[in-house]
Amino acid sequence: MHRAIAELMEEHRIIEKVLGSLETFALALGSPSPKEREAVRGFGEFFRLFADRCHHGKEEDRLFAKMAEGGFPTEVGPIAVMLSEHVEGRACVAAFVRAGDGSGPLAEEERSDVAEAVGRYVSLLRAHILKEDNILYPMALQALPLHELNSLAESYRTFEREAVAEGEHQRLLALADRLGSLYPPDPARASEASSCFGCPGRA
Repeated sequence: MHRAIAELMEEHRIIEKVLGSLETFALALGSPSPKEREAVRGFGEFFRLFADRCHHGKEEDRLFAKMAEGGFPTEVGPIAVMLSEHVEGRACVAAFVRAGDGSGPLAEEERSDVAEAVGRYVSLLRAHILKEDNILYPMALQALPLHELNSLAESYRTFEREAVAEGEHQRLLALADRLGSLYPPDPARASEASSCFGCPGRA
């Protein structure tokens, strides 16, 4: 597999791990604690900066743009679906960011809002990743010539420098590890989600 796609798939694996941690956190929501808000702040930061600004940014500004140059429509079809789901995911992440910006223990309404956003986001992003890994990325590999894939991979470095501050990528990876240690993902839930690609409701 070409590195232009392999890098994006590697980022998917990181995002999936943090989605698992997010699920674990949501299942543990209960007694009011300042640690809950701190955790929500961390999840909001990771998904806003790593998953959306860095990863989705590479897709939208680099991969999807290159595919569009090659004739793929962006108003309909797979790219349009991915773009729409990126927007939907941002609305969920915004709920994490809002809750994280507060202080003290989460209020009951905040806890309810976070739990609802987690449910929508985890389901959305897991299905989204499966569609990209199994449908969109193979289409890109088949359609784009080698020299364009090489150029695409190189352009990711420029994009990252423009999207986040120097050293930010490594800090976000460390944040992912910390969240994973605090809220270990349940492999059974992730396995169940991955086995349901193509199931009703997981188009």
